[in-house]
Amino acid sequence: MRLQALFVRLAVLVAVATAVVFSATPASAQKVPEPLEQEVLIKGILMSFNDANITGNYAVFHARLAKPFRDQYSAERLAEVFKAFRDQKINFAIITTKPPVASEPPRVEGGVLKLYGYFDTAPSRLNYTLEFMGSEGVWKASRVEVQLKPIK
Repeated sequence: MRLQALFVRLAVLVAVATAVVFSATPASAQKVPEPLEQEVLIKGILMSFNDANITGNYAVFHARLAKPFRDQYSAERLAEVFKAFRDQKINFAIITTKPPVASEPPRVEGGVLKLYGYFDTAPSRLNYTLEFMGSEGVWKASRVEVQLKPIK
């Protein structure tokens, strides 16, 4: 499967995730976390995603998602959606050694924490669009979009 098709699948997944997010706005999730906690959230979910793609086991990644999202997508369904990442053997573990760079200021809108940015990696830059919602008393991912783009 081509990378272009992967982005189409990701877009569908993102659209559904966004609909789920707006149907549940927890009152406890109204404040932007401190920068260190943001970095932990970003790297934590991205490394779970990376590990799932490397191993083919999406159980831990699935467990780290917000409950409404988990209820809609099983670990097996996530494995299907992200098959192109596995097939291309994409591994971006290098991000653990680099700080995230925000492309937009972090914010909370409607109970959704929005963390958008990238990691300054080479030869491709890892861009991310991540959203989290309060679920089970903590921030859990409700949108995970990852793009690898060649550096020009």
